Amino acid sequence: MKNIVIFGAPGAGKGTQSEFIVARYGLTHISTGDLLRKEIADQTPLGQRIKSIMDAGQLVSDDIVVEMIDKAIAANTTGILFDGFPRNVAQAETLDKLLAKHGRSITCMVQLDVPREELIRRMLERAKVSGRSDDNEETIKNRLVEYENKTLPVADYYAAQGKRLLINGLGAIDKISASIAEAIDAA
Repeated sequence: MKNIVIFGAPGAGKGTQSEFIVARYGLTHISTGDLLRKEIADQTPLGQRIKSIMDAGQLVSDDIVVEMIDKAIAANTTGILFDGFPRNVAQAETLDKLLAKHGRSITCMVQLDVPREELIRRMLERAKVSGRSDDNEETIKNRLVEYENKTLPVADYYAAQGKRLLINGLGAIDKISASIAEAIDAA
Protein backbone atom coordinates (compact mmCIF):
# COMPACT_ATOMS: atom_id res chain seq x y z
CA MET A 1 0.00 0.00 0.00
CA LYS A 2 1.56 3.28 -1.13
CA ASN A 3 1.35 6.47 0.91
CA ILE A 4 2.75 9.39 -1.07
CA VAL A 5 3.20 13.10 -0.40
CA ILE A 6 2.93 15.40 -3.46
CA PHE A 7 5.10 18.45 -2.90
CA GLY A 8 6.10 21.62 -4.68
CA ALA A 9 5.78 25.37 -4.75
CA PRO A 10 2.54 27.08 -5.70
CA GLY A 11 2.20 26.72 -9.48
CA ALA A 12 4.42 23.63 -9.71
CA GLY A 13 1.62 21.43 -11.07
CA LYS A 14 0.66 19.46 -7.96
CA GLY A 15 -3.05 19.44 -8.83
CA THR A 16 -2.49 18.10 -12.33
CA GLN A 17 -0.02 15.44 -11.22
CA SER A 18 -2.14 14.47 -8.20
CA GLU A 19 -4.89 13.35 -10.57
CA PHE A 20 -2.39 11.20 -12.48
CA ILE A 21 -0.87 9.62 -9.34
CA VAL A 22 -4.27 8.84 -7.80
CA ALA A 23 -5.49 7.19 -11.02
CA ARG A 24 -2.29 5.22 -11.68
CA TYR A 25 -1.83 3.83 -8.18
CA GLY A 26 -5.46 3.64 -7.00
CA LEU A 27 -4.87 6.01 -4.10
CA THR A 28 -7.23 8.12 -2.07
CA HIS A 29 -6.50 11.83 -2.56
CA ILE A 30 -6.37 13.61 0.79
CA SER A 31 -6.33 17.37 0.46
CA THR A 32 -6.58 19.36 3.68
CA GLY A 33 -8.88 21.89 1.99
CA ASP A 34 -11.19 19.11 0.80
CA LEU A 35 -11.25 17.54 4.28
CA LEU A 36 -12.18 20.87 5.87
CA ARG A 37 -15.00 21.44 3.37
CA LYS A 38 -16.31 17.86 3.84
CA GLU A 39 -16.43 18.13 7.64
CA ILE A 40 -18.38 21.39 7.30
CA ALA A 41 -20.74 19.97 4.63
CA ASP A 42 -21.37 16.83 6.72
CA GLN A 43 -22.14 19.07 9.72
CA THR A 44 -20.08 16.87 12.04
CA PRO A 45 -19.18 18.24 15.49
CA LEU A 46 -15.66 18.83 14.12
CA GLY A 47 -17.15 20.51 11.04
CA GLN A 48 -19.14 22.86 13.25
CA ARG A 49 -15.95 23.81 15.13
CA ILE A 50 -14.13 24.36 11.82
CA LYS A 51 -16.96 26.50 10.44
CA SER A 52 -17.01 28.75 13.51
CA ILE A 53 -13.22 29.21 13.30
CA MET A 54 -13.34 30.01 9.58
CA ASP A 55 -16.38 32.28 9.98
CA ALA A 56 -14.34 34.27 12.50
CA GLY A 57 -11.65 34.70 9.83
CA GLN A 58 -9.12 32.57 11.67
CA LEU A 59 -6.88 29.77 10.44
CA VAL A 60 -7.79 26.23 11.41
CA SER A 61 -5.23 24.95 13.92
CA ASP A 62 -2.78 22.14 13.25
CA ASP A 63 -4.54 20.10 15.97
CA ILE A 64 -7.79 20.12 14.00
CA VAL A 65 -6.05 19.35 10.69
CA VAL A 66 -4.19 16.46 12.35
CA GLU A 67 -7.47 15.14 13.81
CA MET A 68 -9.02 15.13 10.32
CA ILE A 69 -6.01 13.44 8.74
CA ASP A 70 -5.92 10.79 11.47
CA LYS A 71 -9.60 10.05 10.82
CA ALA A 72 -8.96 9.84 7.05
CA ILE A 73 -5.98 7.48 7.52
CA ALA A 74 -8.01 5.23 9.83
CA ALA A 75 -10.80 4.97 7.24
CA ASN A 76 -8.47 4.33 4.29
CA THR A 77 -7.76 0.89 2.83
CA THR A 78 -6.11 1.76 -0.51
CA GLY A 79 -3.14 4.00 0.14
CA ILE A 80 -3.11 7.78 0.22
CA LEU A 81 -1.81 10.74 -1.75
CA PHE A 82 -1.31 13.61 0.71
CA ASP A 83 -1.75 17.03 -0.91
CA GLY A 84 -1.26 20.24 1.07
CA PHE A 85 0.01 18.41 4.14
CA PRO A 86 2.61 18.44 5.56
CA ARG A 87 3.42 22.15 5.17
CA ASN A 88 6.24 22.24 7.72
CA VAL A 89 8.66 19.83 9.39
CA ALA A 90 6.58 19.55 12.58
CA GLN A 91 3.61 18.43 10.46
CA ALA A 92 5.83 15.93 8.61
CA GLU A 93 6.92 14.44 11.93
CA THR A 94 3.29 14.30 13.06
CA LEU A 95 2.25 12.59 9.82
CA ASP A 96 4.92 9.92 10.35
CA LYS A 97 3.55 9.28 13.86
CA LEU A 98 -0.06 9.13 12.64
CA LEU A 99 0.81 6.65 9.92
CA ALA A 100 2.89 4.53 12.32
CA LYS A 101 -0.10 4.40 14.69
CA HIS A 102 -2.00 2.74 11.83
CA GLY A 103 0.90 0.45 10.86
CA ARG A 104 1.85 2.49 7.81
CA SER A 105 4.55 4.86 6.60
CA ILE A 106 5.27 7.32 3.81
CA THR A 107 6.46 5.44 0.71
CA CYS A 108 7.91 8.55 -0.93
CA MET A 109 7.57 12.28 -1.40
CA VAL A 110 7.26 13.46 -5.01
CA GLN A 111 8.74 16.94 -5.27
CA LEU A 112 7.97 18.88 -8.47
CA ASP A 113 10.96 21.11 -9.13
CA VAL A 114 10.14 24.23 -11.17
CA PRO A 115 12.30 27.38 -11.41
CA ARG A 116 10.94 30.47 -9.64
CA GLU A 117 10.53 32.48 -12.86
CA GLU A 118 8.37 29.71 -14.37
CA LEU A 119 6.26 29.46 -11.21
CA ILE A 120 5.54 33.19 -11.39
CA ARG A 121 4.72 32.95 -15.11
CA ARG A 122 2.34 30.02 -14.55
CA MET A 123 0.50 31.70 -11.69
CA LEU A 124 0.14 34.97 -13.59
CA GLU A 125 -1.25 33.00 -16.52
CA ARG A 126 -3.61 31.13 -14.19
CA ALA A 127 -4.81 34.50 -12.85
CA LYS A 128 -5.73 35.61 -16.38
CA VAL A 129 -7.69 32.40 -17.00
CA SER A 130 -9.36 32.03 -13.59
CA GLY A 131 -9.63 35.68 -12.62
CA ARG A 132 -8.14 34.90 -9.20
CA SER A 133 -7.37 38.24 -7.59
CA ASP A 134 -4.81 36.63 -5.26
CA ASP A 135 -2.61 35.70 -8.23
CA ASN A 136 -0.97 39.08 -8.82
CA GLU A 137 2.81 39.39 -9.04
CA GLU A 138 3.34 40.84 -5.55
CA THR A 139 1.12 38.24 -3.86
CA ILE A 140 2.73 35.45 -5.87
CA LYS A 141 6.22 36.52 -4.81
CA ASN A 142 5.08 36.70 -1.18
CA ARG A 143 3.59 33.20 -1.41
CA LEU A 144 6.84 31.88 -2.86
CA VAL A 145 8.89 33.46 -0.04
CA GLU A 146 6.50 31.89 2.49
CA TYR A 147 6.89 28.51 0.74
CA GLU A 148 10.70 28.80 0.62
CA ASN A 149 10.98 29.78 4.29
CA LYS A 150 8.41 27.50 5.91
CA THR A 151 7.49 24.64 3.57
CA LEU A 152 10.63 23.86 1.57
CA PRO A 153 12.46 22.41 4.63
CA VAL A 154 9.98 19.49 4.44
CA ALA A 155 11.88 18.36 1.32
CA ASP A 156 15.07 18.03 3.38
CA TYR A 157 13.16 16.07 6.03
CA TYR A 158 12.11 13.43 3.48
CA ALA A 159 15.49 13.54 1.71
CA ALA A 160 17.15 12.62 5.03
CA GLN A 161 14.89 9.53 5.12
CA GLY A 162 15.77 8.63 1.53
CA LYS A 163 12.15 9.19 0.48
CA ARG A 164 12.38 12.35 -1.64
CA LEU A 165 11.88 11.88 -5.39
CA LEU A 166 12.95 15.09 -7.15
CA ILE A 167 11.08 15.45 -10.44
CA ASN A 168 11.73 18.06 -13.13
CA GLY A 169 8.41 19.91 -13.32
CA LEU A 170 9.17 21.54 -16.68
CA GLY A 171 7.93 20.21 -20.00
CA ALA A 172 4.89 18.38 -21.30
CA ILE A 173 2.46 17.13 -18.65
CA ASP A 174 2.60 13.54 -19.91
CA LYS A 175 6.41 13.52 -19.79
CA ILE A 176 6.37 14.79 -16.21
CA SER A 177 3.78 12.12 -15.34
CA ALA A 178 6.00 9.45 -16.92
CA SER A 179 8.97 10.66 -14.86
CA ILE A 180 6.87 10.50 -11.70
CA ALA A 181 5.69 6.96 -12.45
CA GLU A 182 9.23 5.79 -13.20
CA ALA A 183 10.50 7.27 -9.91
CA ILE A 184 7.63 5.88 -7.79
CA ASP A 185 7.92 2.44 -9.38
CA ALA A 186 11.63 2.39 -8.54
CA ALA A 187 11.07 3.60 -4.94
